[in-house]
Amino acid sequence: MKTLMNAAALSMAIAYMAAAQSPTGNSLLISPGDELHISVLDMPELEQTPRVTDKGDVPVQGVGDVRVVNLSPSEAATVIRDSYVKAHFLNHPQVSVVVDQYATQEVTLIGELRTPGAYPIATPRPILDVIALGGGLSDSADRDILIERRGDQSHPIHYNVNNDGEQAIKEQVLVNPGDTVVVAKAGIVYVLGDVNRPGGYTMSNNESKMSLLEALSIAGGPAKTAKLGRARLIRKVDHIETQISLGDIQKGKRPDFPMLPGDILYVPFSYAKNLVITSSAGIVGAAGAAAIYTAH
Repeated sequence: MKTLMNAAALSMAIAYMAAAQSPTGNSLLISPGDELHISVLDMPELEQTPRVTDKGDVPVQGVGDVRVVNLSPSEAATVIRDSYVKAHFLNHPQVSVVVDQYATQEVTLIGELRTPGAYPIATPRPILDVIALGGGLSDSADRDILIERRGDQSHPIHYNVNNDGEQAIKEQVLVNPGDTVVVAKAGIVYVLGDVNRPGGYTMSNNESKMSLLEALSIAGGPAKTAKLGRARLIRKVDHIETQISLGDIQKGKRPDFPMLPGDILYVPFSYAKNLVITSSAGIVGAAGAAAIYTAH
């Protein structure tokens, strides 16, 4: 992860410039309290640094208040230019708007990070840099991260932390001051009984999914003494228990199928051992006490 952070930092300036020029909305939107730097080409006397009012306006020399809240800097420059023309103050002004200081200069990190909290950032930063501010993802973190843009709760952005470092850097998005980053807890499946490494396993691959055979493989596979024909799947989400033949699934006689978060696969011993957990309640209780591992 440290290598990812260093590489991400090297690309931050390029990524920021590309986002600032993008017409698709990656630029920060102007909010009340932001300090703007407004200038007009070849007219230094019109240069000014007003602060956006609580109503969302800025006072512009020669035209009065202009509404700029929730606009990108380039959109604000267009609105101010049009205001100059409409007021017959200038005919063909070339207006530039830059945000000198954001009123909100923190990003909030919530959920499965090692040190969640609010962290100061002055400019948009790549998501991997922001994750590093929070100490990195915890072992139980879901790979699908949600980014809620400041002032736009209806269109959250999803970013998947790919296990491939190069792909993770290539696909990363920018996090803006005022944004909230939410890292959910990954689903956990349990493989118990006569397997080589019983325990709980986080669904932390790139898709946050895991099939029954994948779960069995991650748990080290069944022991030689396992009774494969009488395995049991307990699905806690709908309180259903199903007896399955792992041997048939391994041989392709029956299809493999996806596990759901909270599922318990119990592989029984071929002899009388640990009878205390052969009941459904005993198996569920054992899952609650199982060691949790990160599955990559």
